[in-house]
Amino acid sequence: MTGIYISYPFCAQKCTYCNFASGVFPRALEEKYGQALSAEIRTSSFAGGVDTVYLGGGTPSAMPLELLDEILRAIPGRPWREATIETAPGTVTLERARAWILSGINRVSLGVQSFVQHELARTGRRHSAAVVEAEIALLRGCGLSNLNIDLIAGLPGQTEASWRESLDWIEKLAPPHVSIYMLEVDEDSRLGAEILLGGKRYGAFDAPSDDMCAAFYETAVERLRGMGIPRYEISNFARPGWESIHNLKYWQRTPYTGFGADAHSFDGARRWQNVESAADYVARWDRGESAREESSDANAGEEKFFVGLRLSEGVETSAEDRKQYAEPIERFVESGLLERDGARIRLTNQGVLLSNEVFQEFLNA
Repeated sequence: MTGIYISYPFCAQKCTYCNFASGVFPRALEEKYGQALSAEIRTSSFAGGVDTVYLGGGTPSAMPLELLDEILRAIPGRPWREATIETAPGTVTLERARAWILSGINRVSLGVQSFVQHELARTGRRHSAAVVEAEIALLRGCGLSNLNIDLIAGLPGQTEASWRESLDWIEKLAPPHVSIYMLEVDEDSRLGAEILLGGKRYGAFDAPSDDMCAAFYETAVERLRGMGIPRYEISNFARPGWESIHNLKYWQRTPYTGFGADAHSFDGARRWQNVESAADYVARWDRGESAREESSDANAGEEKFFVGLRLSEGVETSAEDRKQYAEPIERFVESGLLERDGARIRLTNQGVLLSNEVFQEFLNA
């Protein structure tokens, strides 16, 4: 069974920390994008069946309900084991929630990022903790109890006290799933570029240090475990049985197909992606061309560790693995970044904080 990812890269405003190919675009482009997206899905085959659907963005919760229903009707397998829609707090209404359910949605991921008002204001987010609380109550009242809340560690102005305030809200709202992301500092976001330049816009001068971000993350791991929400992947935490079925496909290397701009796909042997921008995606559709831009063979040996070690359960190594990667495995075990459990290896708590360093060694081995 495969998973389906649907990209809807349209937002009411561009958040300062966002490094995705999403943003505020003309209404005419959004309408044509919907037509192109629907056509790409309707003209695709779904051999083997579909068991998960994930609508990401952007802000798919603001997608016209008619378009959402049209798209989801074209995907076989409904009711799916899991069908997630990402939402921006402030876009959830009773009408939308009921329509999502009728379309097959059974899981909602809320991009909260912070429950602290001054942190939200600097990012461009317009919601408040009270809005999130009300919308979660609305979703649960409609029967949508499979909920995720995203938080970001490392936002400008974030302190130990404000981070604990956000975690207090998690405890109060008691979602079954939580995602904790470290702020990504790169040139693809306005905030990241400003931090790299040493500037002051978007609160860049007030961004926590790497050490503070690591401390925030470790605090979250401890607090969430105490709430009965243990880590099952580096950035994801869930009550037992509430792990994201769709996202596990990425880390367990099972097939998924992406539709829309910048969507990625994997069939078990090859990986490919669509053109990055919404404008290019629509232009390809206008010309009758495929949206696919890049394709490459997957390296199962490297990916086994690169994606598998993200999971808390780690990776079951074969005799061949232990021979080929003997040197980095031994070195990381000795340095306390990896631990062994028979043939299985997994990241330690310290290894999670230095995971990119560990992953790179397996790519180079």
